[in-house]
Amino acid sequence: MAGPLSGLRIIELAGIGPGPFAAMMLADHGAEVIRIDRPGARIDARDPLLRSRRLIGVDLKSPEGKVRVRELVKSADGLIEGFRPGVTERLGLGPDVLLADNPRLVYGRMTGWGQTGPYAQAAGHDINYIALAGALHTYGRAGEKPTPPINMVGDFGGGGMMLAFGMVSALLHAQKTGQGQVIDTAMTDGAAVLMSMIWGFRANGIWSDDRGTNLLDTGAHMYDTYETADGKWISIGSLEPQFYAELRARAGLAEDKDFDAQMDRSQWGALKAKLTALFLTKSRDEWCALMEMTDVCFAPVLSMAEAPTHPHNAARGTFIEVGGVMQPAPAPRYSLTMTDTPRMTTAFDTELGA
Repeated sequence: MAGPLSGLRIIELAGIGPGPFAAMMLADHGAEVIRIDRPGARIDARDPLLRSRRLIGVDLKSPEGKVRVRELVKSADGLIEGFRPGVTERLGLGPDVLLADNPRLVYGRMTGWGQTGPYAQAAGHDINYIALAGALHTYGRAGEKPTPPINMVGDFGGGGMMLAFGMVSALLHAQKTGQGQVIDTAMTDGAAVLMSMIWGFRANGIWSDDRGTNLLDTGAHMYDTYETADGKWISIGSLEPQFYAELRARAGLAEDKDFDAQMDRSQWGALKAKLTALFLTKSRDEWCALMEMTDVCFAPVLSMAEAPTHPHNAARGTFIEVGGVMQPAPAPRYSLTMTDTPRMTTAFDTELGA
């Protein structure tokens, strides 16, 4: 594998969601990731989260399986596991054992609630973790119930991506000092960190706990989605005065004095009603012709079926096909350490002793 993490070996104890996402990111950027799964486990080659792996089958409960994992870890730089706290310890594969075998090892742990705290042993999912973190309360429109942003914030933003960042940080530390360590990645912690800017807004008195009434949560008329005449949608983010002026000019609102009250919260509802009616007068393509690639801060709301073929995404190669499956390409990009095209993980690796 090519990329800035080339030369690193990561052991991944099979799990679902955020752990595999972190392992995918490491593999995307050049690390050799060896995924340990149950012997004979079904492999879903269509799943982007499992791409670019070496795969072996090991029974973690058998004495032979434990020995196999310990031998692999001795030559590894890092390990990722996503079990409940205490599970790998009971298997005899906890951090004390594996760090004794390999003092440089970075032992990454991925859980919803974290390794400690009153909730640590409770079951949960993304919706629960972001709820406790204070994030879910902010998602939704005024007067409506909180709306989960699918499982992007807890599982992947606050979980898998945070673990990947923690792994790389600790791997750099291990390279400099020879000391490995344990990373306790909790989705509750990560989701809270993702809200840092909003906490700053709240401290400055410009964010209310009343959902759907703020600048970035669909409270403002100039930061929202609008339906078009053909039943499709567009997004507007004309926050800064110059961008707002461009919106008014291109939408034919430059002379409408009502829109002078851009930051008057008492007028946001009425102005949103005007924009709602206006955007229903043209199709999405017609609005794109007027506003796309301008300083309005505009984009069409694309479906997953549409996004890969949009000219901008196509020009950048934002999406790729791997084994006939459309999926996001690795990101970010590098000027020097170019990454390989991801490959499908289709079978157990006999070289490593499946």
